[in-house]
Amino acid sequence: MILAIDIGNTHTVIGGIDAEKTRFVERVSTDRNRTDLEYAVLLRNALNLHGITDGTIEGAIVSSVVPPVTQAIRGAVQKVLGITPMQVSAGMKSGMNIRMDNPASVGSDLIADAVGALSCYPAPLIIFDFGTASTVSVIDRDRNYIGGMIFPGAALSLSALSARTAQLPAIDLTAPKKLIGTNTVDCMKAGVIYSNAAAMDGLTERISEELGQKATAVATGGLAKLIVPYCRTGIILDEDLLLKGLRVFYEKNKR
Repeated sequence: MILAIDIGNTHTVIGGIDAEKTRFVERVSTDRNRTDLEYAVLLRNALNLHGITDGTIEGAIVSSVVPPVTQAIRGAVQKVLGITPMQVSAGMKSGMNIRMDNPASVGSDLIADAVGALSCYPAPLIIFDFGTASTVSVIDRDRNYIGGMIFPGAALSLSALSARTAQLPAIDLTAPKKLIGTNTVDCMKAGVIYSNAAAMDGLTERISEELGQKATAVATGGLAKLIVPYCRTGIILDEDLLLKGLRVFYEKNKR
């Protein structure tokens, strides 16, 4: 089993994964002010909670879109496991060509998503990742990463509504009772959830049309499980997609 860690803007995902399945997943808040010792305590607690002993972890890999936190997490892994974790970077083997204007600018999380999807599903692929920002990655039939989209995440949109509109309250993002809301809170929930579901359906159809064939659509990220049930185009929910990609990265690049 390897330890796979994804450092996102809002949450850091810590998972144990092997060739057979994901053994555990935990999320902690990404805090730029935490030291490596503080992250080490969180990591140790997560391992203990799931009964994971150090000897069962053969290696570790980290992807990050928050550079100030990366070194603290890497230091935490070193303290707890005595392992220097691999870090996803542009020069690593992925088994995929990146056909972007500047390949090095593509986030390591998006590349890990794409690598994970290619290991599990047929190309062409459309990958939705619902985090602080919502991203779309497109893989063509020849397994090339050809581009994508970025738009405000569901939670970010909801937060902006509450912060910038005087009469709209701050609410938790949970499933709406029905499509047409009959009070302010339900109207906000329905608006955010159904608009994102409709966006996924519409983008899947339009991207497939541009590719010239129907693409496999996969959704991942912390909020995906709230949105996918309201989609109508057969989008696959895979909450462990990024961890699967990190495992593939590790296997392709370990010495």
